[in-house]
Amino acid sequence: MPSDRTQRAPIGLKIAAAAGLLFLHLPILIIFVYAFTTEEKSYVWPPPGFTTQWFAVTWNRPDVWEALTLSVQVAAISTVIALILGTLCAAAISGTSFFGRETISLLVILPIALPGIITGIALRSAFSLAEIPFSFWTIVLGHATFCVVVVYNNAVARFRRTSGSMIEASMDLGADAFQTFRHVILPNIGTALVAGGMLAFALSFDEVIVTTFTAGQQQTLPIWMLEELVRPRQRPVTNVVAMVVVIVTFLPILAAYYLTRDGDQIAGSGK
Repeated sequence: MPSDRTQRAPIGLKIAAAAGLLFLHLPILIIFVYAFTTEEKSYVWPPPGFTTQWFAVTWNRPDVWEALTLSVQVAAISTVIALILGTLCAAAISGTSFFGRETISLLVILPIALPGIITGIALRSAFSLAEIPFSFWTIVLGHATFCVVVVYNNAVARFRRTSGSMIEASMDLGADAFQTFRHVILPNIGTALVAGGMLAFALSFDEVIVTTFTAGQQQTLPIWMLEELVRPRQRPVTNVVAMVVVIVTFLPILAAYYLTRDGDQIAGSGK
């Protein structure tokens, strides 16, 4: 008798799953198709022809490179900040017991639970009250608010699965707090931090709403795309850039999935 795990799914369930995937990803596939179209000003289906000229045009557009560079820089710095603060918060929440711990945990994850426009308005008001000029660093701080949550969620889950006896044994053998973190804790939570960092980078790279409220004259790549949709010069270039954004955000998310898919095992149990 085959187990439930090995039984084949009914054909109706397979059709429903395929329909759901098609509903989710067909718009993305259409963007990919229009990145190769010969039509410059409007969308025509089926496309009148296919060409790769728009990739060369995109490559030679300095405004695209400026926006891409800014997005990568913002995402990288926001991710570093999130890794530091998220890991420290996770260690404090999971490693100690104190009054109000769950409340603090809720407050940490609140920025990602709130609508982006609320977070954006709150940050803009705070920067204005503090008379902080809108610049590259205000964008970084805005992105770090929700990137911290992503790292925190990954780290705290792994901390809670890490055996406390290993940390106690390290202390009993004479290791100080830093040595214990470096040689015992970090190897056990490392994949969770990498996964959290990749997800944080992907979220920051394609963030629009918070960026709109925290940017000055700077244009990240998603903001550039919005401007091009409102006042298009070469519409296929926007589709090429959109395709690049999909790929850039998909790869770290895929890597994060493979790093954490075995997370149900106790961290450190196989080391």
